[in-house]
Amino acid sequence: MKTFSQKPAEVEKKWILVDAQDVVLGRLASIVASRLRGKHKASYTPHVDDGDNVIVINADKVKLTGKKYTDKKYYWHTGHPGGIKERTARAIIEGRFPERVVQKAVERMMPDGPLARKQLKNMRVYAGAEHPHTAQNPEVLDVASMNPKNKRSA
Repeated sequence: MKTFSQKPAEVEKKWILVDAQDVVLGRLASIVASRLRGKHKASYTPHVDDGDNVIVINADKVKLTGKKYTDKKYYWHTGHPGGIKERTARAIIEGRFPERVVQKAVERMMPDGPLARKQLKNMRVYAGAEHPHTAQNPEVLDVASMNPKNKRSA
């Protein structure tokens, strides 16, 4: 028996729609990262981009557990001396680009490297319920019903 290794020409990508409303951020990010990498498929090959295209809607309604909503900090550096900046998760979610919290969570669950950067381009995140990908007929993936812990109401 030989080990199966998928070729890039043999890859079949599907479109997946995920509703992030009231879903715990970390649990959502781990499922989306797994779908982007293609680890849910029997034909998974580590060095080939065989993951699906994922659309995440309602990213502004995602939930964080504990005190993370007010206490979690996102850091970046401007490149100048003493230029470290920080912003809380609350400031980002209530700000101009609330979808960045979901993007960063998924990005940080992916491995570092050129393949993961290519796979992250297959994810589209939208703050509201509208998305321009209806022509692709995405399959709905109900993350909230996969596990009772995935959904938070309060």
